[in-house]
Amino acid sequence: MIEAMPERVVAACDGASKGNPGPAGWAWVVAEDDEIPSRWEAGPLGRATNNIAELTALERLLAATDPAVPIEIRMDSQYAMKAVTTWLPGWKRNGWRTAAGKPVANQELVVRIDELLADRAVEFRYVPAHQVDGDRLNDFADRAASQAAIVQESAGTELGSPEPPAAPDAVPARRSPAKQPGKSGGRPGTRTGSSATSTASSSRTIKAKFPGRCLCGRPYAAGEPIAKNDQGWGHPECRTAEKTGAQ
Repeated sequence: MIEAMPERVVAACDGASKGNPGPAGWAWVVAEDDEIPSRWEAGPLGRATNNIAELTALERLLAATDPAVPIEIRMDSQYAMKAVTTWLPGWKRNGWRTAAGKPVANQELVVRIDELLADRAVEFRYVPAHQVDGDRLNDFADRAASQAAIVQESAGTELGSPEPPAAPDAVPARRSPAKQPGKSGGRPGTRTGSSATSTASSSRTIKAKFPGRCLCGRPYAAGEPIAKNDQGWGHPECRTAEKTGAQ
């Protein structure tokens, strides 16, 4: 029996870099009609930037799906989406140079994506990242990419991998050495204090006055809620995961 070709594919892709540049990974996921992930893949990139990870995720998704089937691709990267939908035509006309005359960044990846998009029906859809009740496919791809960046190992349905964990982008908590009586227990250049003070300071969530970057490697925008942990300000979920890992 010949399996019928789907009329349309819904997918998402994402990249992650823990440090930007830092340990990086990519991931894509394809869904069934009810938007339940049916096939996914993730892989490591060693040390790379967020932009390289995002473009790699898109390139791998396009290469892994049937070009004859229309596809909707959900992404949370403004850079990667604009690179292939807005800026790419001008780059090509300018001989792969920007309007300022500089070589296009990550040109090899952009050229490869351009080739994969040729004569193909693709609808790009931007979805905000890390939202409560946000896009479930983008969330899946985000978690898978973050996990690949952290462990630097390939994963996916073809490898029989389980679904990526709920918070793979949280940096493992650093355990403080036990204090010796009469000693501060601190190291030069680091802050020391009681655990009660640390817990009180990390439980407060505020709105960021300026854009920044969490210790997990992901950025946050002005106005987004952030919380303080022992290493600085970042996403509240990263603080929660860190405290959980410290137990």
